[in-house]
Amino acid sequence: MMLIPLTDASRRPTQFPFVTAIIIGVNALVFVLELAGGEPFVTRWSVIPANIVAGRDWVTILTAMFMHGSWSHIIGNMVFLWAFGPTVEDTMGPRRYAAFYLLGGLAAALAQVAAAPASTVPNLGASGAIAAVMGAFLVTYPRDQIRSLLLIFVFVRVTYIPAALLIGVWALTQFINMGALAQQPAGGGVAYAAHVGGFIFGAVTARLFEPQYWMARLGR
Repeated sequence: MMLIPLTDASRRPTQFPFVTAIIIGVNALVFVLELAGGEPFVTRWSVIPANIVAGRDWVTILTAMFMHGSWSHIIGNMVFLWAFGPTVEDTMGPRRYAAFYLLGGLAAALAQVAAAPASTVPNLGASGAIAAVMGAFLVTYPRDQIRSLLLIFVFVRVTYIPAALLIGVWALTQFINMGALAQQPAGGGVAYAAHVGGFIFGAVTARLFEPQYWMARLGR
């Protein structure tokens, strides 16, 4: 069974999500550069935890969050970003949302480095930053219905699932997988620590990036 989130069915953004669209465009452009540059390009611009710990290649924390390892990797990430990003961008505003996204990616990368500081395996992908967006969505609109595509073998249908359930199950899976991976020898695979780190960052800080929060705090 596979569940693919499509859009927030409970609300529509008041403006076109330009920042989300730009982020998707940049990811697509970088993926084209990856295909052209091959393995040397990927190795040069991915996060290698051991290098970060040694104080080298800090710029890769930024570049790696726009890179992907395969077609399925980038398509899956961009589908999730388009499902949750527009609503979060509309709530925060374009500038705050852009800063939030980048900081979420930074938190995710540092979480992965902290989880495996001696690793020389390249880490790349927008998953950590997108996890931050999902964390923000969860704490802001937990009751929203997410229009999703349900795939069971050849059976396909559109269904509606509460954000709290969809994102909650996803987050629980990441925590469980991160714990299981910690019991295994270091190696490649999914960077679950980055997902967890990004998600926690998003859930904890989301309100701080919302204008409504500060207006309420200032009594306006």
